[in-house]
Parts: sequence; C-alpha cells; structure tokens
Amino acid sequence: MLRAVRGGRAVWAPRGGSGSGSGGAKLGRPLRTAAPQRSDIFRELGPRLSRLGQALRGQLPESEGAWNSLRPHQNSPPPPERADVVVVGGGVLGWSVAYWLKTLENRRHGMRVVVVERDPTYSQASTVLSVGGIRQQFSLPENIRLSLQSATFLRTINEHLWVPNEPPIDIQFQPSGYLFLASEHGAATLEAGVKVQREEGAKVALLSPSQLKAKFPWINTENVAVASYGLENEGWFDPWSLLNAFRRKAMSLGVYSCVGEVTSFVADTADNTPGMPRGVGRVKYVNVRLPDSPEQQPVSCAIVVAAAGAWTGKLLDSATAGLQGSLTLRRLPIEPRKRYVYVWHCPGGPGLETPFLIDTSGAYFRREGIAGNYLGSMSPPEGREPDAGNLEVDHDFFQEEVWPRLAHRVPAFRSLKQVKSAWAGYYDYNAFDQNGVLGPHPQLPNVFVLGGFSGHGLQQSPAAGRVAAELLLHGSCAAVDVGRLAPGRLWGSEPLLEAAIV
Repeated sequence: MLRAVRGGRAVWAPRGGSGSGSGGAKLGRPLRTAAPQRSDIFRELGPRLSRLGQALRGQLPESEGAWNSLRPHQNSPPPPERADVVVVGGGVLGWSVAYWLKTLENRRHGMRVVVVERDPTYSQASTVLSVGGIRQQFSLPENIRLSLQSATFLRTINEHLWVPNEPPIDIQFQPSGYLFLASEHGAATLEAGVKVQREEGAKVALLSPSQLKAKFPWINTENVAVASYGLENEGWFDPWSLLNAFRRKAMSLGVYSCVGEVTSFVADTADNTPGMPRGVGRVKYVNVRLPDSPEQQPVSCAIVVAAAGAWTGKLLDSATAGLQGSLTLRRLPIEPRKRYVYVWHCPGGPGLETPFLIDTSGAYFRREGIAGNYLGSMSPPEGREPDAGNLEVDHDFFQEEVWPRLAHRVPAFRSLKQVKSAWAGYYDYNAFDQNGVLGPHPQLPNVFVLGGFSGHGLQQSPAAGRVAAELLLHGSCAAVDVGRLAPGRLWGSEPLLEAAIV
C-alpha cells in the first residue's frame, strides 16, 4: 500500500521534528535494505485494486504469485485425521499463532498444526479490510506492550518470516505518528494514557494547542485542549502482505492449510468421564465440512484455537450446540460490527506530513498515497449500529456524520473534490469491554480463545500470536502478562475498559 524512503531505505519513524516540546522525532531501524523499491508513484498509476469485491483499496499484493496463493484452490486437500492443534480461522491472528507454535516448539516433537479457513478469498475478513494502522497509544499496559512488541517484530520482519528462495518481505510500512486530539472533557484521560505509555517505553509527545498549530498549521484547534503524538513505531502498512507473510512462513514450517468450515466439537463431559467437574468439558475432535460437499471430516486434536475473528462467538455457539448432558456453554460476546471506510480526493489537503489523526469527535483520517487522497471514517453513534448482515456501504453516513466533523477540523476538506471509493469491513467486536480475549475457555480448557480485539487485532497479531503460543506450549509467557485478558473476565467481573478505542 504505502512506503516511505529515506536515502534508499524504508524507515520506521515519523518524519521530521515533532514541534515545540515534543522532544524531536527519531529515525527507526531500517525495515529492509535489500531489493529495489517500487515507487509510490508507480503504485498509484492505473486503477486501484478492488479488495476482493469490496471498494478500491490502493494496496497491491507483492506479486501475482502472492495474489494467486490466496485464491481458493479447486483441489484443496482435506485436513489430516489427527492433529495436535487445530486453529479455527485463517486470518492474521490464526496464522500468527500457527507460525509461533512451529517456531517455538521443540522440533523433535514434530507438532502437527492445522489451520482451517472457510473463506480462502478473504472477502469478508477483518484483516484485509482494515486500514492497517499500528500505534502504542493505548490506556492499558497490556495493549501498549502487545503493540510495542509487534512493532519490533514488524521492524525486523525478514528475520522472522522470510522464506528462502523468495523475495524479501515488504509490508509497505508508512511511518507516521498517530495524533489524538482531546477536548477539555477528555484531556485528563488522554494525559493519563500518555503517562502509562511513557512508563511502558513508548515515545509519545503531549502538545498544547499552540504547539499543535505550529506543527500542523492546517488544523483548526478549536475545542482542542491537548493532543498526543506518537514519535516512533506508529503508522500504517499493508494488511494483505502481513497475512500472506505469516501464511507462507507457517506453511514452510509444516503447518497444514485446510479450506473448510468447523461445524461442531465432540467433547468429553462430566456425564461420560468420571472425576471431571460438572460444567467443564474437553474437546476430543472437531468436525470440518469440506467445500462444496456435505461430507464432514473429523479431526482428533489435543488443542483447539478459536481465532475466527468477528465470528469467534458464533463459532463457539454453533460448534458446541450439540454437546449433550451438563455442559451448557456461556455465550462468548464476540460479534461482527460493520465499519465503513471512505477514500476522498483533496488536492489542497494537509499533504505528505499528515499524521493518523483521531479527532475529539471520534472521526479519523490519514493520508492514502502521495496524490492528494485521504482515507477515514468514524464509528457510528451509540444506538446506530448498521446491519452487520452484509458489507454494503452507507454513503450518506459520510456526508452526514464523517465529513462535517473532518471539515471542521481540517478546513481544506470543506472543498474536497469527491469521494473516490469506499468499503465496509468487520471489527471482531468484544461487546463486554472492547478488548482482546486471550486464554483458555473456562468451560473447555483445551479450547484457546484468541479474538475480540475490537479493531486492534491486526496491529497486535505478531505479539498476540506469540503470547498465545507460549501459553499453549509452556503455560506462561514472560514477555507480556496477559492474565487480565483471559476469557473468564467476560462473566461476572468488571470490564477491562480501553480508553483509546478508535
């Protein structure tokens, strides 16, 4: 999608200084130095790539071979009859945990990992329909640590995911800080968040309205009391390239890829296993329905990873509906929430120095390429969630809700020429507290839940996949304590609320 080049190198840091009181931006380590870079201008020639039937995305895959590798396969092999781990969901989180399981295992054990994905076109996948941002500006230490570790991974991605005899990986990272604006009402929350971010090692500046105006003269600072600006390890990248890189590397390590739909679990319960506590069961195998066939393939397994994105809650509901006896599972509140993204053209807009801006109103935008295009949207107001049964775009939502807010904040947008394209995608929305769910299911201990990240799963996928793999392999993770993200909190405990949800 996008890339910035300094002296022939793609770099990982905001451009230029950060304004008065910011401490100055620092250049990060090179993303990669091998292989010639394609120019931004070349990528903007010709029509934008349609994202699998959605609106134009402006993010080309690395090559025709990369594109073909993710098309549905007419002769996709069935899953093996036995596996150690079945990962349900072939999005970026599913492939990340599969990669880390094979990377961190004791190779003498030869762990058999199977990833099952029902839609190899990824036409409704949250991963490829996201805006591809990464930031450290969260209010919870867990989210900050996961994003910091993911940033380190992405900075050195070829040390991890490069496959021999293939070109170096280029996720087309565009370094640019996130810029959060806060009114008087939200100032204390934003400043408290920055304090936690700095304690965790993130480089974030606080800007007064005058400092904000000096750094970004095109901003209307009305009703802005304070702003926070990321100085390192923030920006956006091509989600498709990251997904494909995880997938290719995992398969090169021996992970099995299967096209199919997991329809049901078969579990031991207290009714048929002496000594097992009531209300607790253990999955013995999963049934996988093969494409274009009524046949189901049973796969015996030791562990199931539920990483089906926005459909993780529905997966567990349907897969456990047929369980007999005393085991009645509590519902997992992870569900699809539809979000729109719009691309517009404004030649007189903020230009190349545009950050990823989140307004006091919740509207956001960022630059898209170098030709005066911008991308943005906002979450719908409370009580106005759109129908998640389809991916149709509400163009009136832009005209009535998004554009007035952004035109107020950026006066140049008042004269934007046109909306060029738009698409809709899904958040894997955790309706309980809009935070990731990471850990074993309380009633099915060998079912590991990885989902519900509510919009920040893509950026945290490298670290979240590793944490999940370490918990599965070793029972603990030294790098990031994610105990508070375990599924048990969803029933009866206080919500673990994240203040910086976009």
